[in-house]
Amino acid sequence: MSVRARLDRLFGADRRCFNVAIDHGMFDEPAFLAGIENMPRAVQTIVDAGPDAIQLTAGEAPHLNQASGWPKPALVLRTDVANVYGPRLPATLFSVLDEGAVESGLRLDAACVVVNLLQLPDQPELHRQCLANIIRLKPQCERFGMPLMVEPLVMRPNEQAGGYMPDGNLPRILALVRQAVELGADVIKADPCDAVDEYHQVIEIAGGVPVLVRGGGRVSDVDILARTAAVMAQGASGIVYGRNVIQHPEPRRITQALMAVVHDGASPEAAQQLLAAPV
Repeated sequence: MSVRARLDRLFGADRRCFNVAIDHGMFDEPAFLAGIENMPRAVQTIVDAGPDAIQLTAGEAPHLNQASGWPKPALVLRTDVANVYGPRLPATLFSVLDEGAVESGLRLDAACVVVNLLQLPDQPELHRQCLANIIRLKPQCERFGMPLMVEPLVMRPNEQAGGYMPDGNLPRILALVRQAVELGADVIKADPCDAVDEYHQVIEIAGGVPVLVRGGGRVSDVDILARTAAVMAQGASGIVYGRNVIQHPEPRRITQALMAVVHDGASPEAAQQLLAAPV
């Protein structure tokens, strides 16, 4: 199967995608496990919710094949693990690549694989490791026709942010997104910037590579719907949200509301009405 054929599974006829990420257990951070303690149940919940894709690790992806219901979301397979997400950074930071991830993706019928491109203040060695991971992964992806999603993640100083916190600085986001594109990304998964009305610059710097916007930590329904509508209006091709879905009291309903924003151009107010409508 070609890269294009797999991307067609990820992006519908409208070339839009909502990917629900529940690969958080890979990162050895207890706070990330809320809502996904029981992974078979969590995966079934997302399958029932009906997004375009679900992001999983190789160890948990079989739950998608075993889940009931059809059609199922496309699989986006996580390929790396890092130790940068806790409230205090360890003495040595790392980003380790699963060398067999692309072949695992083929066996698991993945539509895409995803890898980090991390940039933390004063941590050039971590950035170098991420570059090496992408450079090793890209030829394997090309060999097997597997799309490569790169996640450029600019982070704030840990002592300033009190834990894993993205930096919404637009120039830094632009530079890292462009580096991901230069390294051969087929899809970009990037943070929003502080001034969302400037996000079109991220779309422009990606040069035609589709950009999916990350959700980050849990926020209110009003905020997540408004942010989604704003980035879609700026030219984003979709979203990748995890905790804002799986930790929501109604995962199916918030998914349907977000799908309406992504695919139908629904306003935040209209999406809020879908969320609040009687069952």
